[in-house]
Amino acid sequence: MEIAVLGLGCFWGPEIKFSKLEGVFKTEVGYCGGDSKTVTYKEVCTGNTNHAEVVKLDFDPKIVPYEKILDFFFEIHDPTTLNSQGPDFGTQYRSEIFYLSDRQKEIAENVIKKVNLKLSGNVVTKSSLLKNYCAAEEYHQRYLEKR
Repeated sequence: MEIAVLGLGCFWGPEIKFSKLEGVFKTEVGYCGGDSKTVTYKEVCTGNTNHAEVVKLDFDPKIVPYEKILDFFFEIHDPTTLNSQGPDFGTQYRSEIFYLSDRQKEIAENVIKKVNLKLSGNVVTKSSLLKNYCAAEEYHQRYLEKR
């Protein structure tokens, strides 16, 4: 199993889409890239924490390689809008790939370059080392309500 952490706007829609992808066995929404190890939704919404809303995926790379995860990532959001997706605006809605290893970093940078060529150099997606990931408390509440 491997983990991917991806920021692509509001996390609820992408979480559902990734959960249906063959080879993805678990999804979780949270926040990543900010200054603190713990954060709440309200704090993230202030724009002062530097966190992005993210989807964390547990996946089997033998079924769906990391590069295919990233190809799907670019299919389901607009990587050319800075700090926004659809009607959502703010730094927490940025497009960002949080890598966990040098291999993931290399793959992410190559995929970004490939997509950037297709989109005439307009891609604003960043790749960054995973920093201060924390699960969204709302996710856990929603999960408990489903049981």
